[in-house]
Amino acid sequence: MITARSLAKKIVTLSDGTIIGTLYNILVDFRSGAILNLIVKPSRDVEGFDVENGFYVIPFTYVRSISDYIVVDRRK
Repeated sequence: MITARSLAKKIVTLSDGTIIGTLYNILVDFRSGAILNLIVKPSRDVEGFDVENGFYVIPFTYVRSISDYIVVDRRK
């Protein structure tokens, strides 16, 4: 089980190991409980993600694994 507290400030990387930034927040559908998007505070410019108010908005479907890091694959 993964708790919201354990996700706080996790490093977000691409599947090739490139660091995208730090998890800032998540968007959740409260009716279903599903995580919709990750809001990531960028540490570098990475193309292929939507940017809103200076944060990357990454669909949760891009997430490949969550452990010490959150690994995403933008090719989804």
